[in-house]
Amino acid sequence: MRSLVRRGAAPLVAGLVLALAACSQGSATRTEEAAGGKTTVRYMNFSANDGHEKDLDAIKAAFESANPDVTVQIETIPYADYFTKLQTAVAGGTAGDAFELNYENFVTYTANGSLAELTGVDAAPYKPSLLDAFKADGRQYGLPASFSNVVLFYNKDLFAAAEVDPPTASWTWADEQAAAAKLTDKGKGVWGDYQPISFFEFYKTLAQAGGTFLAPDKKSATFDSDAGRKAAEFLVSKAGTTMPTEAQGAGTPDFDSKLFKDGKLAMWHSGIWMFSSLADATFDWDIVVEPGDTTKASAMFTNGAVVSAASKHKEAAQKWVTFLTSSDAMVKARLDTSWELPPVADTGKVAGYLTAGKPANRQAVFDSLDATVLPPVVERQQEMQDAVTKELSAAAAGRKDVATALADAAKAVDALLS
Repeated sequence: MRSLVRRGAAPLVAGLVLALAACSQGSATRTEEAAGGKTTVRYMNFSANDGHEKDLDAIKAAFESANPDVTVQIETIPYADYFTKLQTAVAGGTAGDAFELNYENFVTYTANGSLAELTGVDAAPYKPSLLDAFKADGRQYGLPASFSNVVLFYNKDLFAAAEVDPPTASWTWADEQAAAAKLTDKGKGVWGDYQPISFFEFYKTLAQAGGTFLAPDKKSATFDSDAGRKAAEFLVSKAGTTMPTEAQGAGTPDFDSKLFKDGKLAMWHSGIWMFSSLADATFDWDIVVEPGDTTKASAMFTNGAVVSAASKHKEAAQKWVTFLTSSDAMVKARLDTSWELPPVADTGKVAGYLTAGKPANRQAVFDSLDATVLPPVVERQQEMQDAVTKELSAAAAGRKDVATALADAAKAVDALLS
């Protein structure tokens, strides 16, 4: 799961560069006609870098075998350089016919007219929430290529020792809080729960409480509300009661994963990319869909494949991105090599993953996709994320009350939107 863009801020394309890109879309994308009249489709990506180049080549070979009139030319670029090179290529009219985007950059590129609308898309192969992530104004501008999400990990041995019933998919916040209180034993250094107090957890818990982060026009924050205060209080109230405080190490790199691996944490809100690191855990553990409040809402992180609006080979490019994101060859390549998870609706195709060992309840990974929430995206993304995390952290540390911290966060976000 390492290449999937997830809990950190995704680099966003500068508005000026994309404005130039929109103006340059009439220029020719640099494509070539292969020998024998074949169409060449150039595909730029970052997720195959550092170990999965051969896996992408295998998908390409399967596609070319099924589509002998199309040749795919793959350009794999390290993630650290990818978005800088992509924005330069888009602005200069030299981007690939198709390319990979994480969700945040998809929103930005779509808004600036850099992507071609995909027509006649067969929705059946895809999990609906993943396919919907790559829509804008009801139109399909991309296809989901892979995903990751967040679930609730729990230490089954600690639950059994405390004689507390384990979590279920029907749990609410109240159930989680009650169990966490019973499982916390500060004298033994055992904590009942851990959920990072951050932007990423807040926008999710806000959705679970029925709130919204931004107004539909993205010109103002809407989270300074009853739902927002309830979500913030849910997060902040854990610090020092059922989870460690910042002063005790919370928020430092790998603190939470070490705490869980050491058997000192009963419940942990974290991503499925942590499965492999728990392979040598000395206790029994499992996962469930995260609890909700008024509704369920799981955080979803997804990369997609899109077609450039400047491409002269849109039809062939759409064939390629469709195969890349929905074919059996793709599913096999990803599952055989643990290269992120395929976005398929038919869980029968991922039966091997579901029975691949701990956690036993891997079905929860796919069940979490039934009710998801995507991160709010604005031009000044990193600043927005930092502002919200800063204010929530202040509340958790007792420097501000929750209501004041949330109001201050909303003011800071509004300033970034003006």
